[in-house]
Amino acid sequence: MAVNSDSQVIDNLEYDLLTVLQNKSEAIKAYETYINDAQETGSEPCVELFKKLMQSDMEQAQEIRRHLQEVMQKGKM
Repeated sequence: MAVNSDSQVIDNLEYDLLTVLQNKSEAIKAYETYINDAQETGSEPCVELFKKLMQSDMEQAQEIRRHLQEVMQKGKM
């Protein structure tokens, strides 16, 4: 939990969701590099795998974002 000396700034659940969202965002950005690398080596199966993984992470990031919005508005799910 991120806190200051006066009060809680962000609760554990919000922090956790933000952290997971950041990790997903970094992974999505990395997949762009991996896709380019696979394209440069002519490995279409790897290109397709990385695209599939990227799409999955994008969908998960959207779900995490929805959860985060609700938690920030209501304090819980």
